[in-house]
Amino acid sequence: MNSTDKPGAGGQRQSGGRNTRRRAREFAVQGLYEWLISASDSGLIEAGLRASPGFDRCDKAHLASLLHGSIREVSHLTEKFGKHLDRPIEQVSPVERAVLMVGTYEMIHHPEVPYRVVINEAVDLAKVFGGPEGHRFINGIMDKVAADSGVAQGLR
Repeated sequence: MNSTDKPGAGGQRQSGGRNTRRRAREFAVQGLYEWLISASDSGLIEAGLRASPGFDRCDKAHLASLLHGSIREVSHLTEKFGKHLDRPIEQVSPVERAVLMVGTYEMIHHPEVPYRVVINEAVDLAKVFGGPEGHRFINGIMDKVAADSGVAQGLR
């Protein structure tokens, strides 16, 4: 570990103040947004992301899991968070849908990441990419997904 790499949350390495998993989540949201808008092939989307600035400081395996897993399980994920929506899924912005997909997928399939970290990261992603109140919406939905999945009750 060099002087610019420090342990981050959950033992993740940080480089330049941003941990590698956070970058993976950011790229996953960007990729899912593109997929939701264009329905492009996920492999082409990932190839485009690889050319983005900062990609070299991203946890590539985590990105691949989040991006491809979320696309593969879009129906299941939408079912998990969709029952908590206050409006039809079609009225949820593509950015918020992408954040909910990433957060829900990570909560279900990455038990090594504490559920509170998943929720906090989803809220932060909504602050970066979403509208002014999107983070509150994301927080409320992700809290309910955590309760439904049992992780909020200490079952994980």
